[in-house]
Order: sequence, then C-alpha cells, then structure tokens
Amino acid sequence: MNELKAKIEKLNNQRTRHIFLRILFGLFALMFIYRFVMFGMEQNKSVFNLTRDANANGAPVNVVEMHETDGVIYEPLFINDNRGLVSGMRIARFRVGQKITGGGEIVSVSNSLDLDSGMHIVRTRGVTNGAHSVEIRASGFYVPTYAVQNGNVFVARDGVAHIVSVDVVRRDADNTMITGVADGDVVITSHITDGALIKVIK
Repeated sequence: MNELKAKIEKLNNQRTRHIFLRILFGLFALMFIYRFVMFGMEQNKSVFNLTRDANANGAPVNVVEMHETDGVIYEPLFINDNRGLVSGMRIARFRVGQKITGGGEIVSVSNSLDLDSGMHIVRTRGVTNGAHSVEIRASGFYVPTYAVQNGNVFVARDGVAHIVSVDVVRRDADNTMITGVADGDVVITSHITDGALIKVIK
C-alpha cells in the first residue's frame, strides 16, 4: 500500500513538473513571439525626417504674391535746425512735401551743392534735431528686404523654386521695391535653393 502511495506521489510530482515546464516554455515562446512582432512593427515605422520629406514632397516655404501696390520706403535723414545734408547719390530720393516720421515735412531740396559741405541741402519744417526717416511713397512691386539676395529673388513655378534676377529701385531695412517680376508672380520669402521642390505654406 505504501509502495502504491509512493508511486502515485512520484507520478503526481512528475506531472506537476511537466505542467510547470510546459507553462514556462509557453511563456518563453510568447515572449519571443511578442518581441519578434514588436521588432517588425518598429522596423515598419517611418521615422519623420525633415530633409527626406522636403526632397519627396517639397520644402515648406512662405511666399508673397506680386501685385503693383502703393508702398512706402523710409529713407534716413539727419536734421539739424531744419536742415539736412544729402549726397549727390541720394538727392533724387527727396521731394518737396515728403512727410518725415515724427512730424514735419520737406519744404525745399537744393539742386546745387553747398560749397561749405559739398552736399545738397534739404530744408524741412516742424522737425526736431536728430535722425529721422523720410517717407518715399511710390507704386511698384514690394518684397521683404531679406527676400532679395545678391540682386535675385526666388519665384515659385509649378512647385519648383526658380531664381530670377531683379533690379532694386529702393529699399529700407524692412521692404524693397523691385522690378523684374510680373503681376501674379509668387516670390518665395523663405531660404531655398534654385530648382528645389517646394510646398507653399498657406
């Protein structure tokens, strides 16, 4: 009887061990399958890459559409006792009646050189002493000054950036009046290279 009990116990122990080993083996198999599946999923993930996306879909750019408009360029002028001195290269930019920031206006522009200074004299009214800006109003094509690089701008055509040579009529720190573009041209104001694929940001 005792022998039979011992055999039964031994058999139960063996069965328990086999069940335990099977469960353990099953857990290891599940872990292996899980890691394999997760590795495959990670491999299939497309990690976003700005350069790769720009090459495939075009670089995102800001643009401004060209239309001839009335704009303002600010020309610097230093005033002392309602009198400013201007070089011969700049004198053509000044006209009687032009407004000056901070109040006042130009009342006369000399055609001849001042013998003492060798400069043209611009006389003003109602202007305090110091550095000022004269408003030069004109109709034309205006772009941000930083969009003009070495006398060129980039124009968007059929999703591609094309370099276009332009002439600068006048400029200040913020805006530049140019010729060489046509009404409806889309000038790129973002940094780009000639022939690059582009995607206009709306």
